[in-house]
Amino acid sequence: MNREPLGVGIVGAGPVVQAIHLPTLARLPDLFAVRSIMDVSPDVAAAVSGRIGAGASATLDELLADERVEVVAICSPSAFHASQVIAAMRAGKRAVLCEKPFATDREQAEQIAEVSRETGVPVIVGAMHTFDPGWTAAVTEWESLGHEAHTIRSRVVLPPNARFETSATEVLTPRPASGLPDLDDPSVRAGMVSGGVMGLAVHDLPLIRRLLPATDRPATDDVEVVSASALSPWGYELGALVHGRLVHAVGALTEQWRPTWELEVLSDTASMLLEFPPSYVHAGSAVATITTGEKTVRFGPHAHNGYEGEWRALHAIASSGSAAAPGVETLIEDLVFAVDLASAAAGRVRQEEIR
Repeated sequence: MNREPLGVGIVGAGPVVQAIHLPTLARLPDLFAVRSIMDVSPDVAAAVSGRIGAGASATLDELLADERVEVVAICSPSAFHASQVIAAMRAGKRAVLCEKPFATDREQAEQIAEVSRETGVPVIVGAMHTFDPGWTAAVTEWESLGHEAHTIRSRVVLPPNARFETSATEVLTPRPASGLPDLDDPSVRAGMVSGGVMGLAVHDLPLIRRLLPATDRPATDDVEVVSASALSPWGYELGALVHGRLVHAVGALTEQWRPTWELEVLSDTASMLLEFPPSYVHAGSAVATITTGEKTVRFGPHAHNGYEGEWRALHAIASSGSAAAPGVETLIEDLVFAVDLASAAAGRVRQEEIR
């Protein structure tokens, strides 16, 4: 029996919604139908929803009161995520997708977990690489072979988001132009590094945490940031020892280099390289290779990547119940790992300035 597509309500109508979520949902008409879009600007909500024939809500309460809205996507600024996720769960929706980070600290995350357990409404976090079929196939193989990583490197080089957004769609609310940051200011450098971790590296931190040993322990156990610096014109570099393993992350926004998004993993006996498509690219998954001795196994590319994967996962979860959802404790520890790493990296930058 064919089911009706699930009705979607979207909170926030900025460039990410316009250039990522709406094009993704347009490819999944059998699974979803956007029913309502809410934004703090009624004009933006009306203009974006009008493009797809959806309704526009003036407030979150109005969107949540719409019985046609069965699942909710929270795509507002991160300071509002926790309260809006909780409101959607208390409204009795079938599932919630929240852009990362889904909270700003452990206390907020635990409040979300408590309400999820109380209401039975599952929540997933839209860190798209976690849902990339190339990644899931490769990490399953890596773990089945018993490899233990001693070094993990994340390398991200991308043009500024605005370039990708305007390539993906005609954005109605383009990002305001910003000048170059003053890297002579230590607080600016520290903010750039912590912002880079929470804005860019955060996509891969759940993957990195899964590849580390003892991930059932608190994520902040035995974590030491040994190097951190801001990169010009915008970027970050950090090195950390996590459970005795080396994690090195570099990210930069520049139009001078070929776009690259890679995660490299090394063990004593094998290596794994994941090459993800750049941001805002809608076709093709990560391509992964695992090399053990003289043998190399390749995974991908699959037809879709994590943008579509997270919505497919949301549909499966909303259709089958919370048992299919990621464990909320895992989401909490992923968040705490990112927040504490960002804070420690910023602290390291300030420490280097004092020296």
